[in-house]
Amino acid sequence: MSTTLSEFQANGVTWDLSALFASLEDPKIEETWESCHKRADSFSASYRGKLGTLTPEEFLTALVELENLVTESSKPSHYAGLKFTENTGDPELGAFYQEQSERSSELRVKLMFFDLELQEIEEQIFQNLLGHGSLADYRHYLLKTRALKPHMLSETEEVLLEETANTGSRAWVRLHEEVTSNHNFKLKMPGTEEVQEVQIEEIMTLMRNGDRAVRQAAADALSQGMEEIERVICFTYNTLLADKKLEDRLRKFEYPEQARHIDNELSKETVDIVMRLCRERSNIVERYYLVKREILGLEELSHIDRYAPLGESKKKVNWAEAKQIVLESFGEFSPILKDKAEEFFDKNWIHAEVSQGKASGAFCSYNTVDTHPVMLMSYQGLLNDVGTLAHELGHGVHASLSRAQTTFNFSGTLPLAELASIFGEMLVFDKIVKDVSDEDKLSLYANKIEGVFASVHRQAAMFRFEQRCHTQRRTEGELSAEQFGDIWQDELQSMFGTGVTLGEQHRRWWQYIGHFFFLPFYVYAYSFGELLTMSLYERAKQDPKAFAEKYVEVLTLGGKESPHALMGRLGIDLDDPAFWEGGFKVLEEMVATFETLWAKKQST
Repeated sequence: MSTTLSEFQANGVTWDLSALFASLEDPKIEETWESCHKRADSFSASYRGKLGTLTPEEFLTALVELENLVTESSKPSHYAGLKFTENTGDPELGAFYQEQSERSSELRVKLMFFDLELQEIEEQIFQNLLGHGSLADYRHYLLKTRALKPHMLSETEEVLLEETANTGSRAWVRLHEEVTSNHNFKLKMPGTEEVQEVQIEEIMTLMRNGDRAVRQAAADALSQGMEEIERVICFTYNTLLADKKLEDRLRKFEYPEQARHIDNELSKETVDIVMRLCRERSNIVERYYLVKREILGLEELSHIDRYAPLGESKKKVNWAEAKQIVLESFGEFSPILKDKAEEFFDKNWIHAEVSQGKASGAFCSYNTVDTHPVMLMSYQGLLNDVGTLAHELGHGVHASLSRAQTTFNFSGTLPLAELASIFGEMLVFDKIVKDVSDEDKLSLYANKIEGVFASVHRQAAMFRFEQRCHTQRRTEGELSAEQFGDIWQDELQSMFGTGVTLGEQHRRWWQYIGHFFFLPFYVYAYSFGELLTMSLYERAKQDPKAFAEKYVEVLTLGGKESPHALMGRLGIDLDDPAFWEGGFKVLEEMVATFETLWAKKQST
């Protein structure tokens, strides 16, 4: 696609994955599998049926050996997954990805006995292990594994689920990714007869264009494209909903999102507090968009106007400028953050160029403790892209710092995983907005506020969409495209009130959201992360240096402690509604600043 954005794209910015493997043909891949299978067989021979008889010191030896094995055996799959995201339409990459997934399953089934036996160890023996000093670093891991006991099946059943997942749920997830990433959306720009075939990332960029006719053209292309693949997407999602229903029944989960709550180490009550507040405080969203409607001079805002830029938000930022902004922002808060972020640029740990078949969205892959993280996005020169860069580099810094832990304590839970990413965005926002004119501030605040709404209220609405889809699939059977659209429209419209009216085109836009397919109920982590970070960020301003030290300490701990324990180090009680209200208070203050800037502009 030939657009004026091309000169601002990160052309040639691709990642170096050689810390994992040199290529798909690297002989180290086969050597890794052969070595890991031999080690897994030996590990099984040494410990199967014996965990309850081991001394704490012997148990520690087993844990360390298992960790090393898990670390090595995960590398081919990490590599294959990353290569696949570069071009999901390449059949060679797809086949390679599938092969590594299958071989990974073969290895995991050999090690599955360990967690199952750990969960069956007599309580007194387990408590002795927990209390022994040599296992102090693994206390959280042991407790977390033990907590899954009520939901685990027999080893035979667990093996069966693992092996069939490659031709079941994982295959359907891959289908969704391939279909959405490789579909050619037909774009007809206003004033032209030419129809261009573009990828979804470019469509999403045009949805933020200053020209309403361009935004409408992008919406037309997106909606038409989604209609073309709707049958495949709806069948895929229905199948995944049914698959989760089956597994939840087998594992005795009481409600669809319970597995996610357990994995996130959060109670239903805690999650419900935050989700309830997100719905109740949607008045902030309506309040903002009523002002935006006035600024744009429109009688009504629709789905094509949500992200309509105001003033200078149309400004483009090239890759070099974006790098400078992010590094300076991180460095002013903590030199440690800057140093860790700079590695991503200096060592080619970023894939940011726009390319055919590239996976949509953005992510940071932690990889392994003995390699390094990498991040992917499609940088197109918008200020919003600078925020995305900061967001993913926040994840990257978190991953780099937590490499101080061993594999079982490397990654934290999803809600806290968003802490560093959103904090990074806040640092960049403050950097950009500090020394600009009031007119520029108006557009910057608009962009930031809309980003917060997207993370807090929109993700909460998407969580409710998932809840209803899963529940309705279980009680009524397969859902139609119309039913999915009805639920989507209902929940998303609820966050806007009278501020925005979502048109019929919007009914199909749930179909491209990958989280619904590959990680059910992930989305509420964004709401948690954004509200958590806004509250913490205000506290950081009171004593930046002292807070920065504690903040880096928490990031360095990775997943060694529970979310409640980690936040306790920062003086936070996650079960206190007043704390979460603090996040909404910060957001309300941002909207008030936006309103003041608009009133000031009107008076001049």
